[in-house]
Amino acid sequence: MLELTYLRTNRDEAVERLSKRGIDAAALVDEALRLDGERRSVQNDHDARLAELNTISREIGTLMKAGQREEAEAAKSRTTELKEAIQVLKDRLTSAEKALHDHLSDLPNAPLPEVPAGRSADDNVVVMEHGDKPGLPEGAQPHWELGERYDLIHMDLGVKLTGAGFPVYTGAGAKLQRALIAFFLDRAIAAGYREVMPPLLVNADSAFGTGQLPDKEGQMYHATEDGLYLIPTAEVPITNLYRDELLDPDQLPIALVGHTPCFRREAGSYGKDVRGLNRVHQFDKVEIVRIEHPDRSREALEEMVAHVRGLLEALELPYRQLLLCGGDMGSVSAMTYDMEVWAAAQGRWLEVSSISTFTTYQSNRLKLRYRDGKRNQLAHTLNGSALALARIVAALLENNQTPDGIRIPAALHPYTGFDTIR
Repeated sequence: MLELTYLRTNRDEAVERLSKRGIDAAALVDEALRLDGERRSVQNDHDARLAELNTISREIGTLMKAGQREEAEAAKSRTTELKEAIQVLKDRLTSAEKALHDHLSDLPNAPLPEVPAGRSADDNVVVMEHGDKPGLPEGAQPHWELGERYDLIHMDLGVKLTGAGFPVYTGAGAKLQRALIAFFLDRAIAAGYREVMPPLLVNADSAFGTGQLPDKEGQMYHATEDGLYLIPTAEVPITNLYRDELLDPDQLPIALVGHTPCFRREAGSYGKDVRGLNRVHQFDKVEIVRIEHPDRSREALEEMVAHVRGLLEALELPYRQLLLCGGDMGSVSAMTYDMEVWAAAQGRWLEVSSISTFTTYQSNRLKLRYRDGKRNQLAHTLNGSALALARIVAALLENNQTPDGIRIPAALHPYTGFDTIR
């Protein structure tokens, strides 16, 4: 959530930054300030009556000792009135706090100054492009046809077992998945990230802490009887390891990596863009997470981007880096880079990674702080896909098909044990 102190002292700046998302930022910020003013007014009334109650309660004993029984009885009567008023104010305060909390929970993060304004992907900025798009042999096929041809991926078996969007990997396809996971984890560990193997289900507090609730509730699978959610990304459980924590400065930075399956309902997705592995409900992903001092978070974002670039270059995949506009970013993000790889048979770019900084938006919800002298400050959180496997597999298969089979990049040979899928 955005910090109230920021909204109070930087109202115009907050409106300007939020407006980059193409929303009525002034109305949203002013409503937050109105609700905050109402809450503070009720709080002041409550505190004033409570102070009066405490004063009168102390005076009653003095009046009784002085034999001023009539005055003492009048004071007792006043305490009864005050207690009733305090209870009414307490109920109003609870309602006012909930209204403010709910409104702040719905407010998106304020984009950083360098984020371009815009409403959709059309307004994103291409930062850089790397690698040459490969030429393909005659009769080249998209990955979903290659998957069937080489007995690697079976979308129809997933439909039989579960439903559309749940692929089954077999043979060399399953080994390629496992090889990529190990490769990504090893690269992250070598870069200083500590591996974590978290649960695949989280409670509502965890989903709220990283911003999936209430914003993305409809996109998550919900085990309603237990009140648990299947994770859409390892970011959720890994970042929540530090929920309600007060860190010492020397604990920062914290760099963590984890592999998990990810589950996303992707409600409303349809058409050619969801063929094969382009958009699935379950996929594997290696996620990197950073908890940083605010002074280093911007630098950390660029370090994470460089790490992801290194992975894509090792896999010999043509890619491009996008800076997302305000309207295309997730509501929790303050700044996001997307990395897209070229899928040659489809002739299109596929997003394989989002690397984001959330500044204090998540840490405010998580109550994740660090000691700064005598004060406690909110830490900054960041995360990035390093990498999401489904579309990486799609691009590897499509880009590396030859008349003699599918070539495997050299960086993966120690992990796959083969250099070609035949």
